[in-house]
Amino acid sequence: MAGWRRAVELAITDEEIETLKALSRSRTEPASRVSRAAMLLAYREHRSFFAVGQKLGVHHQTVQRCVERAVAYGALAALDDRPRPGKEPVITPEAKAWLVSLACDKAREHGYPHELWTTRLLARHAREHGPAAGHECLAHLVQGTVCKLLGQEEIKPHKVRYYLENRDAEFEQKMAEVLCVYREVQVLKKAAAKKKPGKPVAIVSCDEKPGIQAIATTAPDLPPVPGAYATFARDYEYRRHGTLSLLAGIDLLTGKVHALVKDRHRSREFIEFLKLLDAAYPASTAIKLILDNHSAHLSRETRAWLDTRPAGRFDFTFTPKHGSWLNLIEGFFSKFARSVLRHIRVASKHELKQRIMAGIDDVNRHPVIHTWSYKLAEAA
Repeated sequence: MAGWRRAVELAITDEEIETLKALSRSRTEPASRVSRAAMLLAYREHRSFFAVGQKLGVHHQTVQRCVERAVAYGALAALDDRPRPGKEPVITPEAKAWLVSLACDKAREHGYPHELWTTRLLARHAREHGPAAGHECLAHLVQGTVCKLLGQEEIKPHKVRYYLENRDAEFEQKMAEVLCVYREVQVLKKAAAKKKPGKPVAIVSCDEKPGIQAIATTAPDLPPVPGAYATFARDYEYRRHGTLSLLAGIDLLTGKVHALVKDRHRSREFIEFLKLLDAAYPASTAIKLILDNHSAHLSRETRAWLDTRPAGRFDFTFTPKHGSWLNLIEGFFSKFARSVLRHIRVASKHELKQRIMAGIDDVNRHPVIHTWSYKLAEAA
């Protein structure tokens, strides 16, 4: 006949009691730890496994095991599961290292038409070639296991993260030259505020925005309906009418935008833009341009036209290669694309040109003087 279950003496310190109380009220701890903390606290009041089990809605043997672990290992140690031997891993560390090394290659390097691995392709390759490489445990490898193993090593061979290589050995020097021009803009602004006239200078940040699509709708847009449709509705189909290029420059002292819209942006279009700037400023004004290294800005045709102008009329400052972000006009293009060009639909390229120029006119009615501040304190 089985003997009576006797109450177990459970010694818990005051500090452990406070910790158990906090755990029993927690909403973020694992449920098993919260439940065991409640069992130990309840057992201090009712030294009966059966009574505690009834109160907490668990089996009395569960309470008994928890209390006995607390007596043997301590109250806080009893909250966690005891380590179990578990099943021996099927995939050996050597096979895992081989698989990870394989994932760090490109799929095309192993004879596949794919550029990068997919987890399914990687699993298939491991099944077919793993045993021959001495890893028999990979003969039945499945896609889910591949995902788990790569996740442990934080490797995502199916994704590409882009970076920009610095290919300009003189990047710092050219950046300093651009920043010096922005410093000059600050000096000229302060001089103008103090009404100290100097040599007339115009500083223009310019660039091209190519590939602006002239897209037409094939059905009318449907307007919003209060209480029913919150947004405009547009048919998925559309018709292309070609693209246009916007050549623009923003005067960093006045905020005025000079713009030209053309089908292309070759040397002849850039020279036409320079003629537009030439006509916009008095003959005595020196025009300083900040621009990138586009071939049209450096071409023989452009240099030949500049040679026809008076000395000092135009002065070019080029951003370093892969450093077009140093050009302030890029911020204007971003804002213009979001406010004017986004979702735009037109019936023809001519209408698109009119809409772009109307947008430029609207900007010039309320010009914004752009200011560059990044790393300006480092400029010489």
